[in-house]
Amino acid sequence: MQTKRLLRHFGLRARKGLGQHFLIDEEVLKLVTSAAELAPADVVIEIGPGLGVLTRELARQAGWLFTVELDSRLAAILKRTLASSSNVTVVNRDILQIDPAALLREQTVRFSRLVGSPLGYKVVANLPYYITSPVLRHFLEASLKPRLIVVMVQKEVAEAITAGFGQMSVLSISVQFYGKPEVISYVPARCFYPAPAVDSAILRITMYPKPVVDVDEEGFFRLVRAGFTASRKQLGNSLSQGLNLPKEEVLSLLEKAGIRPQRRAETLTLEEWAELWRVFTQLKGREVAC
Repeated sequence: MQTKRLLRHFGLRARKGLGQHFLIDEEVLKLVTSAAELAPADVVIEIGPGLGVLTRELARQAGWLFTVELDSRLAAILKRTLASSSNVTVVNRDILQIDPAALLREQTVRFSRLVGSPLGYKVVANLPYYITSPVLRHFLEASLKPRLIVVMVQKEVAEAITAGFGQMSVLSISVQFYGKPEVISYVPARCFYPAPAVDSAILRITMYPKPVVDVDEEGFFRLVRAGFTASRKQLGNSLSQGLNLPKEEVLSLLEKAGIRPQRRAETLTLEEWAELWRVFTQLKGREVAC
């Protein structure tokens, strides 16, 4: 692959502080673009394009591409090497400081007539491990959410996000609240340069039109976080500690929600969390606070 050649040509080295690991496997590149199911009408936001190996393929298949690079050296190189791609905008900023809705609306006039609704965008990225959770949260909670997210993440993180009954966590609940996650393929460390210490996975999140349960999001997630305050403790104890409420009161609320207090937070489904939130808010006459 051309990654090592480009690094030598521009006299660059991967910056450990930015978690840079460049993809060097053509087959993995094809898996990522295939998972994104790109069409000429699609608008895509790519995070951390690096040297632009994935970027070029995204630009070839999508209608319009925003590629957001924090490293100013790489952003300058991308603007030069992608100058002939008329459907690519290189953005040298921190993705966590960008409002997707504002970015898309300010650029709408530049889109080709082939592009469909620019507000129904997709996210594709080979994410640095250290910003995986913040980036996912940024898009999942955005006022304008993507239709689809395809990201390369640490293998263990992908497995935590897709976890099912008995292995749920705040992370898996936070993602599955908004969309359906699935692991498309595992990616060995040798497929990157420099090779990271762990393997990766291609994760696809197909977003729901609306959250899977009808709740007040802020209060719901306060309750969930409280439930996981004391890892692997019985729910009656962890909620009492996390919400700073008498245990007897918590036990009574759990009973009304039809949830045994001996259960642990990781065993509850999203529907059970939603029912527990309704009981807490209705019977206490206020939002869950912690």
